[in-house]
Amino acid sequence: MRLLRSTDLALRVLMRLAVAADATPTTRQVAADMDVPYTHATKVVAELQHLGLVDARRGRGGGLALTEKGRTASVGAVVRTFEGEGDVVDCEGTPGCPLRSGCQLRGALRRAQEAFFATLDPVTVADIVTDPTGPLLLGISRGPADGDKRVQ
Repeated sequence: MRLLRSTDLALRVLMRLAVAADATPTTRQVAADMDVPYTHATKVVAELQHLGLVDARRGRGGGLALTEKGRTASVGAVVRTFEGEGDVVDCEGTPGCPLRSGCQLRGALRRAQEAFFATLDPVTVADIVTDPTGPLLLGISRGPADGDKRVQ
């Protein structure tokens, strides 16, 4: 199973903010730290804010901060939210799979997908930033971007 790019970025943003301590990096800074396009980071941050995992404030003194809900969020729940609840394969697509009425593969893949999520469910964002990951994340921070006006 391969995660969507937005799922991967959402997890990395949460991890980056989990080690930010009292700092409030901007979306632009986080995008630069994660080496992803700013527009993509903006969409992911907006969804994380909508979910209550990230607090985003505009203007002077603004920036991004992980909420308590974000710190204790289940990695499995975050992945489910960004990936959606769909099947690993699209048996009902156009054209539909001719084996769908008697196929054993669809159920096996669904069970494998649920096992994947179940493995991630007890893991929190706080869990995945312990050593050695946390210090590594702090090391990639590039600090304020040139000309950054702290606007997201």
